[in-house]
Amino acid sequence: MNRPELALQQLHAFAVLAEELHFGRAAERLGIAQPPLSQQIRRLEQKVGHPLFTRGPGQVALTSAGHELLPSARRALDEVAHGLDAARRAGDGEAGRIRVGFSASLALTVLPALLRSYRERHPNVDMEITEMTTAAQTAALKDHVIDVGLLRDPAPDEPGTVSEPILSEEFVAILPAAHPLATLRVVPLGALAGETFVLLPRAAGPGLHDRIVDMCREAGYEPRIGQRAVEWQTVCALVEAGLGVSLAPAGIRRIRLKGVACRRIEPDSARTVVAVSRRRDDAGPLVAQFIDAVRERHGPVEGP
Repeated sequence: MNRPELALQQLHAFAVLAEELHFGRAAERLGIAQPPLSQQIRRLEQKVGHPLFTRGPGQVALTSAGHELLPSARRALDEVAHGLDAARRAGDGEAGRIRVGFSASLALTVLPALLRSYRERHPNVDMEITEMTTAAQTAALKDHVIDVGLLRDPAPDEPGTVSEPILSEEFVAILPAAHPLATLRVVPLGALAGETFVLLPRAAGPGLHDRIVDMCREAGYEPRIGQRAVEWQTVCALVEAGLGVSLAPAGIRRIRLKGVACRRIEPDSARTVVAVSRRRDDAGPLVAQFIDAVRERHGPVEGP
């Protein structure tokens, strides 16, 4: 089925004339003279193949063809107006969809308040939120799967992406509740030298993994890693089961497990950094406004 090429200007002129049923008043509403209005109507009638109006001295009326076309013309004009408005709001960053990746541990700390604040300020923007490891977020940004990432310790100068630190967080020791060191308020990092560690796989977050290993090395030992788990809740569950100890961001204390003790460590100079990342060439308003919302709540801060 061939689609007729109808000019919006002709449909608009037709709809206004159908409301006024008077060429003079319709031309005045449209801001044009009567001859151009008559030309627009004649061109539309030629495309339809039938008259749309009956014309008489001082009298204009819709024909049956005009009555049939009018609802469709109004719908088409409304759709275009709606589309233009949606396009303007998207261009202004007030509509559209933003895809956000986040590290699981942030769901316990900064994520809920940040998303709530952004939603309150931009209620017409759809958010697609996906839990991902740091490494997965970096890849997803490059592949245009997500638009912005909230991640831990991203690699510096990652090609194609730019990251901004927004939050610095201390580490804590995760111990079985019955562990002798759990009786201390602050655990010397060197006291964990003989322990088996439960850590996230390096592939899930190279920056965070390497920072933990470097902390142990600075304390004089190489950590012996016995178990690995992708989720911090699983790490804590394995510690509770007595399979080892761990070092984790302090926000992990919000995971409430009766058989696990979280203790500050010393020295406490090493910290994990939460960053917001985007594609370097993405200058869209949705991403810019999301990052502005992050900055207002959390940063920027200096990295470790």
